[in-house]
Amino acid sequence: MQQTNNLRWDLDIIFPGGSHSADFSTYLQELESELTDLADIVSQYNPDKESVDTKRLRILVNNLEKVNKKFREASAFISCLSAQNVKDEQASLLVSKRSELKAKFEAIQTSFNQKLVQIPEDTWQNARNQDDLNDLEFVLNEFREQAKGLLPIEQEALINDLAVDGYHAWDQMYQAIVGKMEVRLKEEETTKSYSIGQASNKLANPNRDFRKHVFNQLNRAWKTNEHLFSQTLNHLAGFRLQKYTHRNWDDVLREPLELNRMKKKTLDAMWTAINNNKHHFVTYLNKKAERLDLKKLSIYDINAPINREVKTFSYQEGADFIIKHFHRFSPKMAAFARMAFDNRWIEAEDRPDKRPGGFCTSFPESGQTRIFMTYSGTSSNIATLAHELGHAYHQHVMNDVNGLNQRYAMNVAETASTFAEMIVADASVTYAQSTDEKKGLLEDKIQRSIAFFMNIHARFLFEKRFYEERKQGMVSVNRLNKLMVDAQKEAYCDVLEEYDENFWASKLHFHMTGVPFYNFPYTFGYLFSLGIYAIAQKSDDFEDEYIKLLRDTGRMEVEDLAYKHLQVDLTATAFWEDAIQLCINDVYEYLSI
Repeated sequence: MQQTNNLRWDLDIIFPGGSHSADFSTYLQELESELTDLADIVSQYNPDKESVDTKRLRILVNNLEKVNKKFREASAFISCLSAQNVKDEQASLLVSKRSELKAKFEAIQTSFNQKLVQIPEDTWQNARNQDDLNDLEFVLNEFREQAKGLLPIEQEALINDLAVDGYHAWDQMYQAIVGKMEVRLKEEETTKSYSIGQASNKLANPNRDFRKHVFNQLNRAWKTNEHLFSQTLNHLAGFRLQKYTHRNWDDVLREPLELNRMKKKTLDAMWTAINNNKHHFVTYLNKKAERLDLKKLSIYDINAPINREVKTFSYQEGADFIIKHFHRFSPKMAAFARMAFDNRWIEAEDRPDKRPGGFCTSFPESGQTRIFMTYSGTSSNIATLAHELGHAYHQHVMNDVNGLNQRYAMNVAETASTFAEMIVADASVTYAQSTDEKKGLLEDKIQRSIAFFMNIHARFLFEKRFYEERKQGMVSVNRLNKLMVDAQKEAYCDVLEEYDENFWASKLHFHMTGVPFYNFPYTFGYLFSLGIYAIAQKSDDFEDEYIKLLRDTGRMEVEDLAYKHLQVDLTATAFWEDAIQLCINDVYEYLSI
């Protein structure tokens, strides 16, 4: 592999000139024109009650796919621009423009879906199995079923239009505030200012006094703005709940479950299995407290390294390690990762003004992806990089799939990423050069399990309870704090001394408008990928079978996907219990050494 010294991504190859790109401006104008044309085509489509012209319908969905890809391409570019520099005002304007275009596209999609509902059931059953539509049978049927739960087209269109400034704007307001926040930290003899993302990375410091200082300073920053964040969260939730009320949807989980194409029985089975096995991880947390000479851990101690000396790796070393161990399971995935590094598809530089966190976004027209993170050289950073490369590979193997069949849900999206992360985490443990290093790497793995089983569970519990209370009116800052601490106490089995009452403010996912309940799909993906990983270790032809599973993720319910490719029942606890056992094994291997 060529030397990977450039930690900045290359966006110019897609649209040169950044947020002021003339090419991108032209592209947006073309997208707007194509949206107008598509709206006309959909409005003129009136399906016959007796029969369906499948060839004509195929032409319509081909246009829908084309515009969908173009919108995703533009959206991805804007996401990259706004993340790489939160102070880029032009990028902020483009985020607003994207919301407008999204509202138009969603209105067209809703109109199309409701046209499908007009087709009588027997006529529809006959039409969707015709050769012209056979490959889109699942997604078209899904469009039709979803439309049955919506309001009349005029009202849904109005909701989409009002959402630009009445819903998505709250997400943008939150990100604008966070982008301007600074955290001042005392380090040795100096005091420095850091962005939220940079300061958060320092919570992994082995020095507890410094770690507590970072936690307190971050909390001070969040508390300074907590009343603003309570407004963004309350109004975002209020808009969503009003929409549910008008649609006669009482269950706040209806939308997230539909979006993730999963049954409530599957979600319940997963959390039941996790709750049945949390005591193993409580044992680990108590042991860690003992090793740190503490009666109880606080929330900022959970991810702290036990070893005072934390090994770091250059970006080149991290890239080489990932490619080497991807190759053991899938030479194709390794070749893809090498190409992503060589072509600068990754933004990893540790610098101010970047958005916190990490993500992967796809450019379906260009056939490319981009990965965003902040790399500071830890084992955890390498795992995160592998995680995002897993996302990118998922899209890569679907590039030749019809765009409407690429709409895979968040829970299965997290499967590919977590599988890639697991390959690297396991390899790190296996090839550790000392007992201390092995302990540290096992800890990284266990901490990920605790994040998925406890931290994510706390987010889920908080969000569910918050939404139920929000139905009765605005929820105060003090009440938000209490709901958050109560959820953390329950999720962590009350094993901690100090919790993070401001987590509702600091966690971006609570304020995002794209997907409600941006939490449980992570845990689903983690455990589902464990099942895939177990099969991969025993299979001789894993690579091709894995690609087949990934290519099906956009055109199946998750229960059907699991049964077809893994022969397992996700609505029963047995699958989840077996997957969790692999994580329990890590705990006891760690305790044994």
